[in-house]
Amino acid sequence: MSGITFEYMESYIRELISDREGTLKEIEDFARENGVPIVQKETAKFLEFIVSMKKPLRILELGTAIGFSSILMYEASGTEPEIVTIERDSRMIELANVNLKKFNLEDKIKIKEGDCLEILEQLEEPFDLIFMDAGKGHYNHFLPHCLRLLKEDGIIIADNVLFRGMVATDELVKRRKITIVKRMRTYLEMVSKDESLITSVIPMGDGIAVTKRR
Repeated sequence: MSGITFEYMESYIRELISDREGTLKEIEDFARENGVPIVQKETAKFLEFIVSMKKPLRILELGTAIGFSSILMYEASGTEPEIVTIERDSRMIELANVNLKKFNLEDKIKIKEGDCLEILEQLEEPFDLIFMDAGKGHYNHFLPHCLRLLKEDGIIIADNVLFRGMVATDELVKRRKITIVKRMRTYLEMVSKDESLITSVIPMGDGIAVTKRR
C-alpha cells in the first residue's frame, strides 16, 4: 500500500488495468523482481493517457532507470517523438540501452548521463512534455529549468509528489525523510501558488502533479 489511498481502492483500480504483454511486460517484471524503481501500474496508465492525448513531439524525462517509462511514452504518443532522458546511474543506463535496442529506439530516445540539475542547465531546446521522476528532494530546484524549457502549451508531470503520504501529513513522516518531504512540499507550493500556472495534484500511485501555464 502506498499510503496515498485506501488499499481496497488501489487494488480495485489496478485490477481494472490489463496486464501488459510482450517485451514491455518483461521489462516491467524485471524491474519489480529486482527492485528497480519504475512508475506504478496506475501511474503508467495515466502517463499513457496524457501522452496519447497531448501527442508531444519532444519529451524530457528526469530519471531513466531501465527505460520503461521512456519506451512507454514513445509507444503511447503516436508521434514518434524525440525523447531526452537523464540518468546518473551508469548501471541503469547500461540496462536501459539494452531495452531501447529491443524496440529499435536508440535513435529516438537519447540518454544523457549525469546529474539532472547540471544537465538541465545545459539544455536549450523546448519540450512539449516534461516528466519528473528523479531526485525527489530536488523537484523544487528542477522547476525553474523545466519552466524555461517548457513550450507555452507544454505540460509538466511530476511523480511521487505525495511520497507515501508523508507530504500530506506529519504523522507519516520518517525522520530520515524529513528533508525530502519539506522540499516536496516546497515544490507543490511553488506550482500551486504561482498564478501563472495551473496545477492539479492527483492522489494516484505515489501522488502525481500535473502543471501547465494558464
